[in-house]
Amino acid sequence: MPVQLHQILSHFVLLITVAYVQATEPVKIDFDNDLQPILTRRGCNQGACHGKARGQGGFQLSLLGFDSDFDHEAITREARGRRIFPGAPKRSLLLLKPTGQVPHGGGIRLKADSSEYEMILQWIRQGVARRVDEAPTLTSFSLTPDSVVLQYEQQQPLKTIAHYDDGSARDVTFLTVFQSNEAPIASVTEYGQITAGSITGSTAIMARFQGRIATCNVIIPRPEAVPAGEYVRLPVNNFIDELVWQRLQQLNITPSRVCEDHVFLRRATTDICGRIPTPLEVQTFLEDPSMDKRRKLVDRLVLEPDFADHWANKWMDLLRPNPYHVGIKTVMSYDRWIRERFHQRMPWDQFVRELITARGGTWRNGAVTLFRDRRSPDEITTLVSQLFVGVRLECCKCHHHPFEKWSQDDFFGFAAYFGRLGRKGSGISAPISGSEEFIFAGKSGSVSHPVTEKIMAPKPLFGEAAVTANTVDPREVLAEWMTSPDNHLFAQVMANRIWADLMGRGLVEPVDDFRATNPATNQPLLDALGEHFRNTGFSLTELIRTITASYAYQLDSLPNDRNVADTRNYSRHYRHRLRAEVLLDAFVDVSGVARSFDAMPPGTKAKQIWTHRTTSLFLDTFGRPDPNQDPPCERTKESAVVQTLHLMNSEQMFRDIRNDEGKAARLAASESDPSELAGTLYRMIYARSPTPEETELVTSVLSEENADRRQSIEDLMWAMINTAEFVFQN
Repeated sequence: MPVQLHQILSHFVLLITVAYVQATEPVKIDFDNDLQPILTRRGCNQGACHGKARGQGGFQLSLLGFDSDFDHEAITREARGRRIFPGAPKRSLLLLKPTGQVPHGGGIRLKADSSEYEMILQWIRQGVARRVDEAPTLTSFSLTPDSVVLQYEQQQPLKTIAHYDDGSARDVTFLTVFQSNEAPIASVTEYGQITAGSITGSTAIMARFQGRIATCNVIIPRPEAVPAGEYVRLPVNNFIDELVWQRLQQLNITPSRVCEDHVFLRRATTDICGRIPTPLEVQTFLEDPSMDKRRKLVDRLVLEPDFADHWANKWMDLLRPNPYHVGIKTVMSYDRWIRERFHQRMPWDQFVRELITARGGTWRNGAVTLFRDRRSPDEITTLVSQLFVGVRLECCKCHHHPFEKWSQDDFFGFAAYFGRLGRKGSGISAPISGSEEFIFAGKSGSVSHPVTEKIMAPKPLFGEAAVTANTVDPREVLAEWMTSPDNHLFAQVMANRIWADLMGRGLVEPVDDFRATNPATNQPLLDALGEHFRNTGFSLTELIRTITASYAYQLDSLPNDRNVADTRNYSRHYRHRLRAEVLLDAFVDVSGVARSFDAMPPGTKAKQIWTHRTTSLFLDTFGRPDPNQDPPCERTKESAVVQTLHLMNSEQMFRDIRNDEGKAARLAASESDPSELAGTLYRMIYARSPTPEETELVTSVLSEENADRRQSIEDLMWAMINTAEFVFQN
């Protein structure tokens, strides 16, 4: 018996010795580097799951894992540590729930035989450390390739590398979250495999790892190649054409032909001045034989008062507050300030500097209305950053931006520029708010971080813009940074807005959402437009001149067989419904009967009204902003049945056309013969001469036996304004 025991003990010692010799030091699992990527990769901290504002099922994580301290505490300490079972790690809720071993509202997120499962299990066994000693810190994140050209249905794998401060690098493709901006153009699997669709175009694939973002731009050309000579022969009026043609060549798309003169006349007049051409303008332009008449037309239009009112009306959408919130007189003062600057053709950088640094009374300096409406630094920050830098920081008030690099520190550092803003007066007393308020730069004031409670020093989103002890008003430092050459976004975001207004779609869309995960459809063109805008002294008129002079702006809207599916590369002009105010003013010009608006003098045009609370069924029908929004800037661009029904059945429009002082009555009383009347009607309503068939049609209607001349003209006008040619810009 003792011998047997000795043999057993000897064998046991041998086993222990062998096991000890073969064992290696286990890899220490770090919460930041190893655990957080798994939680993000498997969607545990997404907004639809535990990352929502109040968590899910009593368990809350920071959105996308941007607060590791909070998440470690939630996992290991909250609910008396019930989510971790150190004595039996495999029985931990952190493993049981995502593997579906116990009921889980989020479904199965992990497989028990996966490497992620083993990683979490090992972390629990090692004691759920918050941070491993000497663990490296992530410094950068790269995606390979960062751009690719794919044919229809072709595939391309992506690879992501994490770089750390100790010089090491790690393949983290299996821990990266991938997302396509437009899956029909190019989709991506959870493991980073891109698959091109069967649609010509471009999109971006986003890769996210530990709060870092990288993108791969994907271009999918048409399969049929186009001879290079086709693009060499295309006219080049300026740098815009060169860059548009280069993009089209990448996609194997050919542009439409140039538009006819009458199309350009109506397009340029409605785009630049927000009105339709007069019959005299139409006749003069169409009969002008000069080769540079299009350039001369634009030169004349940008000098008109209508130009200033039209573009001021666009910016009032973005800046105009609710008069029932800040006061009626205050909003009128704001409107007057904005319109005066546009009538002065003030350079854009000066406009923004005056607005951002405005001081004084709301009745004397309308610009300070911005700070009467937005009462706190965080409210001002979201408006200023979005309008003038093209960065949407709203979500950064609560957490790190899910699709960008901006953090809460960035948000509240930017907000600190408005921390010393002072106000004097009775403030807001909605819905009246009748008193005047004075805005000034105070001697004290600060902005605190909502989590750390740290007093934030004013800090720009990038670059340098330091506030010193001698700085009287931090807003002046901010305005200098915003308009400086170091801030490329300032020029680009305004150039993009103008481009969108003239070309039907922004190079970046939405026009105020500049980020790496929302790239421009033609970044070289956006860079060039921004540089041109800056080099011309931030002149809106010069930028508009340059865009409208391009051959690309003058393309026809009728597609060819190679660009019919293109909606973002400007191979043709994109038709769109006229803006509500432009369409109403156009109808007034056609009917010859002025509209009256509440709180406005007689003869006021729709684009000159100072508030959307002015009653107008027509403007409401055609999509002007809801005055109850904050701010009231969103417009309905889509066509709707109610718009068609309004044009067909509006009693007000019917009365205007039949008005005894209207144009129909005057034309009927004139001595013009039917063919002359046909020419007048078509030039007045469509800005073109009628075709022989159209002249014959009008003549036959007016020449019918027992026909009422005036009634026939009214019927013709009514029918013509109910066509797409009148309502849409070709």
